[in-house]
Amino acid sequence: METTYLIFVIILFILAISDLVVGVSNDAVNFLNSAVGAKVARHTVIMLVAAAGVFVGASCSNGMMEVARKGIFNPQYFTFADVMVIYMGVMLTDIILLDSFNRLGMPTSTTVSIVFEIMGGALAMAVVKIHNNPEAMSMADYINSASALKIIGAILISVVVAFTTGAIVQWIVRYLMTFNLDLNVKRFGSIYGGIAITAITYFILIKGLHGSVFAVPDANGNPTKYMVFLEWVGHNKSMFLLGCFVGWAVITQLCVWFFKMQIMKVVVLAGTFALALAFAGNDLVNFIGVPIAAFNSFQLFKATGDTSMLMSGLSGKVDSNVMFLIVAGAVMVLTLWFSKKARAVIKTGIDLARQGDGEERFGASNLARVIVRSSSNMSKSFGSVFPAKVKSSIARRFDATEYNKSIENMEEPPAFDLLRASVNLIVASLLISFASSLKLPLSTTYVTFMVAMGTSLADKAWGRESAVFRITGVFSVIGGWFLTAFIALAVSFLFANLINWGGLVAVLILFALAIFSLLRSQKSKTLEEDEVEEIDEDTLNELDLFKRKIRKNLEKVRALYLDTTIALTHEEHRKLHKLSDKSNDLYDNAKILKNETYKTAKNMDESMFEAALYHVQTLDYLRGAAHSLNYIASSCFKHVANNHKPLTEEQKQNLVNVSAMNNEFLIKAVDMIEKRNFDDIATVKALQLETLRLIKESTKVQVKTMKQNNMSSKATLLYLNFLQETKNMLVQVLNLVKFQRDADKAAVL
Repeated sequence: METTYLIFVIILFILAISDLVVGVSNDAVNFLNSAVGAKVARHTVIMLVAAAGVFVGASCSNGMMEVARKGIFNPQYFTFADVMVIYMGVMLTDIILLDSFNRLGMPTSTTVSIVFEIMGGALAMAVVKIHNNPEAMSMADYINSASALKIIGAILISVVVAFTTGAIVQWIVRYLMTFNLDLNVKRFGSIYGGIAITAITYFILIKGLHGSVFAVPDANGNPTKYMVFLEWVGHNKSMFLLGCFVGWAVITQLCVWFFKMQIMKVVVLAGTFALALAFAGNDLVNFIGVPIAAFNSFQLFKATGDTSMLMSGLSGKVDSNVMFLIVAGAVMVLTLWFSKKARAVIKTGIDLARQGDGEERFGASNLARVIVRSSSNMSKSFGSVFPAKVKSSIARRFDATEYNKSIENMEEPPAFDLLRASVNLIVASLLISFASSLKLPLSTTYVTFMVAMGTSLADKAWGRESAVFRITGVFSVIGGWFLTAFIALAVSFLFANLINWGGLVAVLILFALAIFSLLRSQKSKTLEEDEVEEIDEDTLNELDLFKRKIRKNLEKVRALYLDTTIALTHEEHRKLHKLSDKSNDLYDNAKILKNETYKTAKNMDESMFEAALYHVQTLDYLRGAAHSLNYIASSCFKHVANNHKPLTEEQKQNLVNVSAMNNEFLIKAVDMIEKRNFDDIATVKALQLETLRLIKESTKVQVKTMKQNNMSSKATLLYLNFLQETKNMLVQVLNLVKFQRDADKAAVL
């Protein structure tokens, strides 16, 4: 029996390492968004600063999560066997859940996930105990539901307070500083730097080191110097903050005078370090708290060897193991450097806060449309109250024209400026510090994300072109937060029951499932990256890049069309599903290229403008070809998935013949574009006409057959639609080739 539970502990620590990886990938958005979005420094510098904060925070962390031991359930009423089942279900759920959110590029709260996973597991075991013993205690005695209610309340508080505060502070600061930072930082830089770094310093002291070893009494129960200092700060807060402000203001001014230091960059990097430190110091326990609690339970069990012993020992104080903390810190730092999923989560936050236009990740929802329309009407109503001079003055302070001009020619312009990045960090730091001083459990994820959304709104980043999509995105993320709680509770409840019923066998099966999920996710990501062709963009002008993208997408149209035909004739359901998804992605990519056309044309020299006009039309034809492919692939998948009757052998053979000719046509078209040699366009046109003739004959034969045999099956309809969309594709592609030829001629002239 002891060996079985030792295996449980080993598996839990293996899961802890995996959980650290997926957890850091999700939470990196909290402290990297502002620095990465504003491009405050080289990527290496940003990562070094964040890594330093993470490692210091992890090494100093108290390392034991109270909620894992006694915050959600009362361990004195559960046996050793019960708590091991709870902890195993929690860790397995946490990895699968967080990895799923990372795969979608959606930030969520690791605190909320772990709390509700523990609650789900504890509920499962409480139900078992009540079911097996009618005289057992009530559910309220086993579960500490007050903690869960505080977490749910914290979500609502975080969303409203953080968004509102971020918007108000950003509006005030932007009005005072405008987008002309070079001039205004010289005037007010020391004052702003003093306020900002004071806020960050206070944040580090109150929140960053809150869960550290410095905040724990020594072996004799005496308070540490840090605890004494914090007590003094609590009694003399105004004096402390004023002293910090004066000191930092003087230091920043001296740095500007003598070292020409850019205060805004210092503020953003300092804020990044502070949030990274606070994340590691406080949220580390979300990942290793459960395995450590399980390890402590196993130590208590070894003393007696009785699996039915109650875990009253978990209610007391448990010291941290420094080696666990150092190893965890190292894993977090390595994940921060190498995790590609972290970049996807960061990209979601940056895209929603982006100042400029671009492809919006989220679609439009009716609720978002109503909110935007109502807000626009309210703005007009309020605007009519203010005098024209006041509105004109405000408009000038928020005019970003010159700033946009200064970054439009950058290869990778920042998503927003340093002022907004610094406000994001300062407001988030102050709110989290204030909440911590009041013992309110505000989530770092919720605060940092919603502050960034509030500042982007105040900075007019959500214009009429993007507001509906951005609001939909925010609602999607917030909805994911609430969904996290319910999914975490339900899945953990299920896993705990399975483990309680199946024992070690169930644990090994679920463990294999979690590892499979991680490996599949990584493999999927790797395949996506392998498909991306490396392009040395420095050696190509805008038109060459355009041509390269068009050629790549047209090649994908060819390959997907051929694969879809083969998969349909063999009724390969899974393959058709993948091909349908890929064709949909290709169509979306064609739309993105179309939306980028205006930006590309804007950056071109006047001598290239006529060629750019041809490229605009070329993209329309590419989009048309991708649309036809998408319709074919999705129709084929639905037909086979719905288990409709297959095509006749004659229909299959005709599609194979049409597909072969279309494939030859597309190969020559792609080759012609790649070599930029259109002398043989007559051959391509002849291939198109021959394929169109075959389609016409096949359609005519099918219509006659339908009349003679009164055929009206879904298979026949699919067959005819397949031929029609292939015809449309042939027309679109030949027009694309012609316009590419004309674009090349215009570029030469």
